[in-house]
Amino acid sequence: MHILVTNDDGVQAPGLLALAHEMRKLGKVTVFAPDKNWSASGHVKTMERPLRVWETLLADGTTAFTSDGAPSDCVAIPLLGFIQENIDLVVSGINPFANLGHDVTYSGTVTAAMEAVIAGVKGVAFSLNSPEGHKGPLDFSSAAVIARNVVHRVMVQGMPDDVVLNVNIPYLKEDQLAGYMITRQGLRVYRDELDSRIDPRGRAYFWIGGEAPTGVFEDGTDFGALEDGYVSITPLQLDLTNHKAMDALKKWKF
Repeated sequence: MHILVTNDDGVQAPGLLALAHEMRKLGKVTVFAPDKNWSASGHVKTMERPLRVWETLLADGTTAFTSDGAPSDCVAIPLLGFIQENIDLVVSGINPFANLGHDVTYSGTVTAAMEAVIAGVKGVAFSLNSPEGHKGPLDFSSAAVIARNVVHRVMVQGMPDDVVLNVNIPYLKEDQLAGYMITRQGLRVYRDELDSRIDPRGRAYFWIGGEAPTGVFEDGTDFGALEDGYVSITPLQLDLTNHKAMDALKKWKF
């Protein structure tokens, strides 16, 4: 089993190191991740400029590849032939914050795993539901063990084609978990605000800010599972077609 480990927080992020450490217990690991933070970058593929790749060392002294491209680029480049050995699985994370509901369209963590699935390779994204306002370094050790458990299950059971697993992990020790739950995508509630300002040269500029997003905590959703102490495993599909809407739109007269 050859596992590609990536993320959207940058190659030196502690969540990536913890994930790579546990994945090495399952097979050969290649780490290929961006050289900087691409959080909330969405599904970006760089087409209009050259991409640079170089080797670097992680904090544990192991070798990794990094690029000035986006998270999706860091999956596409190795799958397109930079890594000549066949890659069986792509795991992305561990993101320091949960990716729930509509977050999946913004998340570089999730869309990196989507890039793998588009290329015909299994993809799993891992995110940690760290406490809001947490001070000091986060502990990714339990989340990484949970990620290994999920990936091992993927290896044993297999996974349907064209499915991305979006896994969100409570900030709990493994023995404190309520369990693992297969969930549906919940509803994220964003509370964004536009902050308009004027720079010293009299030109307008803008920040997108506002309060932290919330969610609708319904049973069976990713939000509900985390609230109840479960690891949330949501199978996502790349086909975004609303088939019910198709029936309504076919009645339009052009």
